[in-house]
Amino acid sequence: MRAAAATVLVFLGGFAIMVLEIIGARYLAKDFGGSFYVWVSQIGVILTALALGYFAGGSLADRWQRAAFLAWLLLPAGAFIFLMPTFASGWIDAIIRRHPAAAAIPPLWQKLDPVLGSAAIFLLPCFVLATLSPYMVRLSARRLTHLGRISGLIYAASTVGSIAGVFVSGYILIDHMTVSNIFRTTGVLTASLGLRCLFMDRWFAPEVPGGGPG
Repeated sequence: MRAAAATVLVFLGGFAIMVLEIIGARYLAKDFGGSFYVWVSQIGVILTALALGYFAGGSLADRWQRAAFLAWLLLPAGAFIFLMPTFASGWIDAIIRRHPAAAAIPPLWQKLDPVLGSAAIFLLPCFVLATLSPYMVRLSARRLTHLGRISGLIYAASTVGSIAGVFVSGYILIDHMTVSNIFRTTGVLTASLGLRCLFMDRWFAPEVPGGGPG
């Protein structure tokens, strides 16, 4: 049951990350243009968030070892994503307006401004979502003999969720929902993962002498 619950959780987390990446690139394009630099920026920022999230998630799991701890990360991240349509445009405008209106934007900043915009909006929530996989590996693998199988299952499920996020974003969501509503829906999904972690906390609680979770 632990493995199944963890698999669903990381699948949805991977799905949410890729929705933010794909739809986020579309969102950035309206201000920074649909250039190659926008996609490079978005991919680079998301990969940075994944690397940092994987590292932090493993460290936090070693220290706390309770699924409920993830709720303290996922619930604020969900609120952040839900409110993106409210504040994100203002942040991007601030990045653009710092250049003199009458002068052309220097080539270097044409490349780096999308990085700043992407990092300001998408780095934090994707970092939080990335903590799910290593955290779930730590909580699900109670015995070292199962560590390889569990870690393979968890990361495979996360990747399959990301694959689903790519195609659902590109082929379905963008055709039937506004970008703002996609962000809000993803925010609700992320917050629901935090609530799910609270619900599952007892399943993953460390075992204590005498049997049963602590």
